[in-house]
Parts: sequence; structure tokens; C-alpha cells
Amino acid sequence: MGKGLFPYILKRLLGAIPTLLILATFVFFLMRFAPGGPFDGDRVFPKDVQAAIDARYGLDLPLWQQYLKWLSSVTLHFDFGESFQYVGRTVNEMIGSSLPPSLLLGGLALVFAVALGVPLGVLAAWRQGTWMDSSAIFLAIAGVSLPSYLIASTLVLVFSLKLGWFPPALWEERSSVVLPVITLGLRPLAITARLVRASVIETLSSDYIRTAYAKGQTVTKILFHHALRNSLIPVITVLGPLAASLVTGSFLVEMVFQVPGLGKHFVGAVLNRDYPMVMGVTLVYGAILIVSNLLVDVACAMLDPRIRLETAEG
Repeated sequence: MGKGLFPYILKRLLGAIPTLLILATFVFFLMRFAPGGPFDGDRVFPKDVQAAIDARYGLDLPLWQQYLKWLSSVTLHFDFGESFQYVGRTVNEMIGSSLPPSLLLGGLALVFAVALGVPLGVLAAWRQGTWMDSSAIFLAIAGVSLPSYLIASTLVLVFSLKLGWFPPALWEERSSVVLPVITLGLRPLAITARLVRASVIETLSSDYIRTAYAKGQTVTKILFHHALRNSLIPVITVLGPLAASLVTGSFLVEMVFQVPGLGKHFVGAVLNRDYPMVMGVTLVYGAILIVSNLLVDVACAMLDPRIRLETAEG
């Protein structure tokens, strides 16, 4: 796979360029055709002032010229322009300062989900039909069904206001990341545990597992070396979009816990028709999703020899 891996990655990255271009074009014209404008509000500006504002941000140009101007700025200089909502600040600057907290929050939530979800799913599959299995199923249903704001409110009530173990909000110290990470990671934890359980149950019925039992191998080795290793492909396949969703879908958790991430800027940009900010964040989110799916494909190719052969030949 080593010889064919780099060309495969390069091919996938080059193929992502038209995907991002189509995404950007769709969002650009969708925002322009949506009702309202970036400077519409309760206050009505005089015509000369409104004309000066439109000229300042290029909104007086025909729509196709606005698109070509924005596209050339992004492709040639990787410059998303100046924010309409935050005057004097560029979109690049705001993304650069707010993306790291979102990536850290999403990354820690993913680690939390995998570190607990995988062993929980394996144990539930091993003890199928017992209280351990029922508890894992209950956690999976609760994690998927309960909304994030309810989980966040419960965690703050119990661990911040009642016990005083963690701060209820802000992003100022190490302990302040605990509650947001648990809130964001509970749903992917439940999904991971459910997938691992189903996949391991299917694998445990295989002939080579019965052979391993007959050879006298320990339960731990059979579960985590043989069964889990051959059950990871469907789990890893889901982790790509799941990891991207933890970053792109964390705006509610960021707002509840006052995390200075990218989500709050994206929500504010949509509500205030901040075109440059919406375009910048959309492309960043799209790139994160593409890279996540690429990492999943590479990981699957490393685990499964058949996928590895197809990757090298592709």
C-alpha cells in the first residue's frame, strides 16, 4: 500500500477542489437570493450612506462580478475578505482565532467517545442479554435521543452548582473543558458503542473465534485482539463524518458553555447575513469533512488487505 498510498491521497485531495468549488458557489448564490441583506435592520440609512456602504463592500456590483471577485480573492490569495458584522476584522483572522477551540473540543469529544464507546460495546457483546448489555443499550438510546441542551443543563446542575467540581461555563482552565466534552461526546459514544456491539456479536459467531476458544486463548485476547480488530471497519467508516460533525455541529454546546469557537460566529453570520464569514466557515467545514473521510479511507485500507490492494491499484 505504501507505493500507492501517496498518489491515492493526492488524487483525493485534487478531487476535493471541484467539490469545494460547487459547495462555495451554491452557498454564495443561496445567501444572495435569501430575503434580507447584511445591513438591513431597524435603522434605515440615507440613500447616499447606503450607497457608500454598498460600494465599500462591493455590493453595488452585479452579482456575477461579486462572485468572480470573491472567487479570485479566495483562490489566488486565500483571502475570505472582511467581515460585515465585525467591522475591521477579517474572516481569516476570526477563523484563525476561533477554529482551534472548536477543533480541540471536537477532538477531545471524539477521544472520549471512542475510549469509552469501544470497550463498552465489546463488553456488551460479550455479555449479550445480561444487565451489562441492557445498560449499554439504554446508554445508546439515551445518548442518541436526549438533546444536547438537556444534557448540558443536567451536567451543569449536578457537577457545577451542586457538587462544585467543574466551572459551569467559559474556556479558561483545564477543568472547564470537561463538561463541554462530555456533552458533545455522549452522542458519538452511544453510536460507537452500538456499532461495536453489533459488529462484535456478528464476529463472535465466526469459525476462527471458536477455534481461538478451542486453543485455550484468554477471553481478553479473543475479544480485543481477534473480535474487535475484525469488527473495526464499520466503526471506522462512521468515525469520519462523526468526527467532522463534532466540529461543525458543536455550535450549540459552544453557546451553552461560552466556548470561543467557530460555531457562534457561524450562527451569528447566518443571522446577520455576513456573507464573507458564512462563505469562509462553510469552506472550512467542507474541508474538515473531506479530510475526515480521507483519513477514514486510509485507515480502512491499512486494516483490510483487500481495501489496501484496491487503494494501491486505484
